[in-house]
Amino acid sequence: MAGPTDWQRRRGPGWRVVMGKELAEGLTSLRFLILLGLLSLAAAGPVYAASGAIRDAAERASGAAAVFLALFTIGADPVPSFVGLVGFLAPLLGIAFGFDAINGERAQGTMPRLLSQPIHRDDVINGKFAAGLAMIAVAVTGTMLLVAGIGLLRLGIVPSLGEVARLVVWLALTIVYIGMWLAFATLCSVVVRRAATSALIAIGVWLALSLFGVLLARLVASFIDPTGATGAPADALAHAQLEQQLSAISPGTLYSQATTALLTPSATNVTVPGLAQLIQLSQQIPTQLSLDQSLLVAWPQIVILVAITIACFVLAYVGFLRQEVRA
Repeated sequence: MAGPTDWQRRRGPGWRVVMGKELAEGLTSLRFLILLGLLSLAAAGPVYAASGAIRDAAERASGAAAVFLALFTIGADPVPSFVGLVGFLAPLLGIAFGFDAINGERAQGTMPRLLSQPIHRDDVINGKFAAGLAMIAVAVTGTMLLVAGIGLLRLGIVPSLGEVARLVVWLALTIVYIGMWLAFATLCSVVVRRAATSALIAIGVWLALSLFGVLLARLVASFIDPTGATGAPADALAHAQLEQQLSAISPGTLYSQATTALLTPSATNVTVPGLAQLIQLSQQIPTQLSLDQSLLVAWPQIVILVAITIACFVLAYVGFLRQEVRA
């Protein structure tokens, strides 16, 4: 087996070279700056709009645990919470960095020249995906620090070590969630030859799952169990559980449930329907879960999100390796 070339010894593994090239271009691109600005506005808006509610909550809960986390989870009507906005808007980051990852190179005619370099073919898609994840991590981390800074300056709330640990885990979860959309957009970029078409497909799926996911779950549940919603209380509860199970197919629902478990230490179950959850909360003794206990609550959702991300990337990886590239 031949050893590495001098070029590879100087530059390192091929995917790192591709990643460095993509980062150098992406971090200074107008696309990244616009998306970062929009995400920052989405972060600052809820905090300023909800500052009164947060102050009231902090005053009533003086000395209580997890007050700092309220900056991320409390909203003020009609502005949703920060984590709610992230769950809805952040997928656009993944789509924006992935929809033209492969077909964009083809459209510009640079793919044959890129593959003519002394790198393996899979280094191209690996490097592009790694660069996209890195830019997503930079954007989300900066936004989270912005919200934390606003909390420190405006409200004087200092986070505890436990709250910082929860935010770090939530940050990793958010990167995985957006990375799932990056992998899906990359798959669309491999399968579809036109970048505009792949962007429309990815955005269409995102909007369908985000805006109509609950409606679709209700329609399917009504088709499966047409009389459960108007039947006896036990039947109505079973029907609500069926709706919840069907709505969990949506990545946004999975992310929201995992976020609730991580940023709300008192959440002991995030998968029961709303009415049953209220009954359960009214009957249980108030308690604060540790981080590892909250991770156990959120673990099923995290595993499913990671599995979807891996599946989308593997499909994109295999599809790209099998495609013919012509000069």
